[in-house]
Amino acid sequence: MESKRQQKFAGVLQEELAQVFQREGAAFLPNTLVTITRVRVSPDLAVAKVYLSFFNTNNTTLSINTVNAHSGEIRYKLGSRIRHQVRVVPELTFFVDDTNEYVERMDHLFDKIAKEPRQKDEDSE
Repeated sequence: MESKRQQKFAGVLQEELAQVFQREGAAFLPNTLVTITRVRVSPDLAVAKVYLSFFNTNNTTLSINTVNAHSGEIRYKLGSRIRHQVRVVPELTFFVDDTNEYVERMDHLFDKIAKEPRQKDEDSE
C-alpha cells in the first residue's frame, strides 16, 4: 500500500513525464504516441517504476528498449522540470503496460465463449 506522499509524488512524476514525452519524445520515438499509464514510487522516493503504453507502433519491445536506452536523458529533463520540488530526482525504470492487450484478449475469449452453443444440463430435464 502506497502512502499519500508516494501517491502525490507519483502523480507529479506522471504529469511531468507526460510533458517530457509529449514535447521531446519524438526525438527518440518518431511517429509513436507514448502514454504514461501508471507510476509507482518506492517509499524513499528514490526509485520510480513508470508504466508506458505505446500507440502507432508495431514493436513495443523495441519501443521500451529505446526508452530505457534514453532513460538518463529523460531523467535529466525531468530533473530540470521538478528540481525546485524535490531533493532527489528518482531513478527511472520503464515497463510496458499491457493492460489494454490483456483486456482485448479477455474480451475476445468472452466473445468466443458466448458464441459457443450451450449444452443442456442433465439435471434440469
